[in-house]
Amino acid sequence: MRVLIFGASGMVGQGVLRECLAADDVTAVRAVGRSSIAQRSGKLDEVVVPDLHDLGSVADRLTNFDACFYCAGPSAAGMSEAEYSRATYDLTVGAATTLAKLNTAMTFVYVSGSGTDSTEKGRVMWARVKGRTENALLRLPFRRAYMFRPGMIQPLHGITSKTKSYRIIYSIMGPVLPALKSLFPNAITTTEQVGRAMLAVARNGYSKPLLDARDINSL
Repeated sequence: MRVLIFGASGMVGQGVLRECLAADDVTAVRAVGRSSIAQRSGKLDEVVVPDLHDLGSVADRLTNFDACFYCAGPSAAGMSEAEYSRATYDLTVGAATTLAKLNTAMTFVYVSGSGTDSTEKGRVMWARVKGRTENALLRLPFRRAYMFRPGMIQPLHGITSKTKSYRIIYSIMGPVLPALKSLFPNAITTTEQVGRAMLAVARNGYSKPLLDARDINSL
């Protein structure tokens, strides 16, 4: 299996990349992002694109892939709806539209979030934008598309978030997260479980397109 990863430098993306590199049936991984990542592996290479809104110049390097794991996306904190829409809806759907044209047999997996609003009409701005993004992705002509909606994600194997506020939260909650996960197994997942679940749906599909933490953990 040949895999594309968007957002491999983020917390979720790091976890997904780790699992892809460890999987025997993944023969090639290509990380797409604005800057280079520190990870090195014989089956990993990179496409550095300063403006991810325009993938035309690297289209020839985005073909013949079996799956795309889209883990990129900013926090909505401090952003207007227009700004967040451009960084979330415009960027994600634009990239996915390009990939759908280049890889008709591709499985596309998007990291959304718990509480995403599929009606696109709720009061919470980020949830509306994420819902609109999910709905647009599900209309694209991929072989299969899945929207992952995890709740809290526990970073493992030394992985950290690039967002300062998240790093503070995880540093405070880190010691109790394993206990919370045992008490609330369907509310918390891990970077390892997210990566393995993405590989599972790419290999075998899943019974529904929207997956919450319970689905992710069961996979």
